[in-house]
Amino acid sequence: MAENRTEPPRWFHASVEWGPTAVFLLVYQIAGFYQAIAADTAATALALAVSWRLCRRVPVLPFVTLVLVLIFGGLTLWLQSALFAKMIPTLVNGLFAVVLIYGYVKDLPVLKWAIGVQMPEITAPAWRRLTLRYALFFVALALLNEAILSTQSTDLWVAFKTYGDLVLLLLFIASQAPFVDRHRIAVQEAGNPE
Repeated sequence: MAENRTEPPRWFHASVEWGPTAVFLLVYQIAGFYQAIAADTAATALALAVSWRLCRRVPVLPFVTLVLVLIFGGLTLWLQSALFAKMIPTLVNGLFAVVLIYGYVKDLPVLKWAIGVQMPEITAPAWRRLTLRYALFFVALALLNEAILSTQSTDLWVAFKTYGDLVLLLLFIASQAPFVDRHRIAVQEAGNPE
């Protein structure tokens, strides 16, 4: 008999994506930057393993982050240079921006594939416009990370990575809610009366 898997609750996905960042912050406060990088790498790998075990899939953001953390976190620990680890958010956000811009130019619903299950159904032109907005947001985040890592202390960079990044993302998502509401596809149109 085939094993029947249920979809984990929404908080599980948030834990997989943001749990390693919380571990990074905690270890940074207790033991320091290099130990936090090692803990972040281990926490990201563990989160992906648990996600695979429960869902039989690996979320894109944590997977990309793990690959970059393994490479640049490894360089950070090996060379004892924080610069490599501080570049990870720039690379992750830049990569997301490039993928979204590619999807926008080629008219591929990349953003819908990535977050569509978490969103109400909206029109295809709205997905296209939302894709461009997200791409520009990730470009801005990458540039902001570069500015902070180049001009500020490690403590301020850590605060931005753990708090600022999340707050900006939540504010951006909230700012897009009116746009999404205006472009919803009504349930009745899909043939499913309420």
